[in-house]
Amino acid sequence: MRVIAGTARRLKLETPAGRHTRPTSDKIKETLFNIIQQDLYEARFLDLFSGSGGIAIEALSRGAAEAVLVDNDREALRCIRTNLHHTHFEEQARVMAMDVIQALRRLDQQKKAFDVIFMDPPYSMGLERRIIPYLIESSLVHDDTRIIVEASMEDDPIVLPPTCGWYVERVKEYKNNCHIFICRDKTAVAGEEE
Repeated sequence: MRVIAGTARRLKLETPAGRHTRPTSDKIKETLFNIIQQDLYEARFLDLFSGSGGIAIEALSRGAAEAVLVDNDREALRCIRTNLHHTHFEEQARVMAMDVIQALRRLDQQKKAFDVIFMDPPYSMGLERRIIPYLIESSLVHDDTRIIVEASMEDDPIVLPPTCGWYVERVKEYKNNCHIFICRDKTAVAGEEE
């Protein structure tokens, strides 16, 4: 696994040993970042279930101003810190060694929204169904925040209530998994302001 583009291009990244994490392949990562590249310049990036930290590091390499990486697996955290050091992004990154919901509550108290929120939770556990409702009601998002969920193709599709003010913008399918892009419904926001 490596950084694909940007200031840390071609630097190799460590991946956690064991089966607890599934590093996103370089090909899928490249497709993802081709889609969100315009959102990254000077962005605040939140990486939930960070694993190796490869997604947040790619975002930093491509111009994100700062990243918060959340994981509670000891091997993943060791890997994240090693990769941040190797790519020289330690100053731009904050690592939170805790459960994702606990981290979100702590971040929510700071009232600083993120531009891009990426999550790659363990498949088929429904964790994103707890996290997305929390996010869209929190101070962690603003009108232009993009939430991205990596999910198994075997999981049930994410369905958002029509009244929540957010919608699934697109789903990019790969062989075994997909990326689900969730955005705020700007027409709903405009209606609220009138």
